[in-house]
Amino acid sequence: MKVITTDERANRYWEETERARGTVEDCMHVVNVYPEVTDQEFRGFGGALTEAAAHVFARMGKGNRQRILADCYGADGLRYSLGRIHMNSCDFALGNYSYVQEGDASLATFDIAHDRAEILPLIMAADGERRDWSGEGIRLLVSPWSPPAFMKTNGEMNHGGSLKEEYYAAWAEYFVRFIRAYRAEGTDIRWLTVQNEPMAAQTWDSCIYTSEQEGCFVREFLGPALEREGLSDIGIFVWDHNKEEAYRRFREICADGRTERYVAGEAVHWYTGDHFEALSLVRRMFPDKEIFFTEGCVEYSRFADSGEIQKAEMYAHDIVGNLNAGVSASLDWNLLLDAEGGPNHVGNFCAAPLMCDPERDVYERRLTYYYIGQFSRYIQPGAVRIATTRYTDAIEVTAFRNPDGERVVVLLNRGEQAREYTLRENGTGITGTLAPHSIQTVCCGD
Repeated sequence: MKVITTDERANRYWEETERARGTVEDCMHVVNVYPEVTDQEFRGFGGALTEAAAHVFARMGKGNRQRILADCYGADGLRYSLGRIHMNSCDFALGNYSYVQEGDASLATFDIAHDRAEILPLIMAADGERRDWSGEGIRLLVSPWSPPAFMKTNGEMNHGGSLKEEYYAAWAEYFVRFIRAYRAEGTDIRWLTVQNEPMAAQTWDSCIYTSEQEGCFVREFLGPALEREGLSDIGIFVWDHNKEEAYRRFREICADGRTERYVAGEAVHWYTGDHFEALSLVRRMFPDKEIFFTEGCVEYSRFADSGEIQKAEMYAHDIVGNLNAGVSASLDWNLLLDAEGGPNHVGNFCAAPLMCDPERDVYERRLTYYYIGQFSRYIQPGAVRIATTRYTDAIEVTAFRNPDGERVVVLLNRGEQAREYTLRENGTGITGTLAPHSIQTVCCGD
């Protein structure tokens, strides 16, 4: 059995040790693993390839650009297999933009030339890095933050507003053209979300949808447009907002069976707390739908003074809870940012796993990077979640069985006290100790 521990006191690289598996008799500190009891299939981990990330990446030296790609999508890095991209601008863009000229309802001027400067080169470089060692490129999820200003009730891309009803058809066609244009560039878009954070009128790019508006748009316009254009392979995800409303919102949208038939699942964020039970409700009541975690980050406006271990534990705790509640894909926010936590065209700065200083051509892997890696390096696309039991809630646990049969168990201790454990499967296993504020991954083949 291989045990991987992140050492935040030293160089932070993963430290791997081999331990012999044997009969275990301890019944007081047991974490049981039951590979025969399975739940959701997992699609993979990834991050957001925003314009901010692409702009910082482009300003780094050639050597560091290659190292960044390897850190995120390489065999010796996080081994990401997914990416999230934005259609039109988002807060982590250099400014507001869309792909049509103002007032062009016919979309005659539609052109993704803006993205060819920095965004598409980053996407294709990441795709090549992944493909070089795995034989498969990265799969993308696309999300809009706002339609063009002329399509909205407030006449601007920022500060909320809603999509005008007379532009529902044009906006659905906009999705079609974007997907076709991006696929023509060689990208592999597999999923979309209807709207990023549809109940938040932000100072940046945003657009409000009620449940009925989102359902109507999917049912009457977006779903039929994708069908008509031969793009039914694109999975439509709704909500794409915080978990506390996940069940209510999904229930309302899918109450109409004509809408539900187009919906592949629900996307969620973490900014209002755990609410893992809400995801479990969605999973229980809609077992044929998927749940994707599509965004989470350490916001400087809320957590600027927290230490690196607290930031890393935020990630690990949320990943464990999400996976155990049924999430089948996990996407972090920006892959990388500059030293200020941007660029961001409204000053909404935050942290990323890789923080860069393009002026000096240096970058740092934050502890969050290594904590994410405790999951993303070992839980493979196509893995299925398997059952566990634990003797204490002081140890947070999730477990998966990879396609080759290997079992992967991640154990997290956020407390001040060391915790012993006996990891047991069918009467055999290993004993170990989780130091205070530590994370371990145990990998076991047959």
